[in-house]
Amino acid sequence: MSDYGVLLVSHVAQIVEGLSRLLKEVAPDVALTTAGGTDDGGVGTSFDKIQAAVRENAGESLLAFYDLGSSKMNLDMVAEVSDKKIEIFDTAFIEGAYTATALLHAKVSYPEILKQLEPLKVK
Repeated sequence: MSDYGVLLVSHVAQIVEGLSRLLKEVAPDVALTTAGGTDDGGVGTSFDKIQAAVRENAGESLLAFYDLGSSKMNLDMVAEVSDKKIEIFDTAFIEGAYTATALLHAKVSYPEILKQLEPLKVK
């Protein structure tokens, strides 16, 4: 099990699939899981899908990135019941996830990753 992993949550499965594909090109060694769309394949988010993605991620602590408000709400609920530490970032979705994943791949320290994500905050 690695120290850190990345979790992507979106209202649309294809969005996290595409972003995951990009990130795996940049950082194939970083634990990365996704949760996109509702349980029936619609647009929205799913507590169960997010919880499964957390369990499947090899990281002990997860850096979580999301697209819209209800994604964060479900992430918050999963974080409350998870044994893993999940830090949810209010950053630009693609840029934040890309930055964090590339820096994890480069073995940059966690405090430095936080520092580099700061300018990408959207809230």
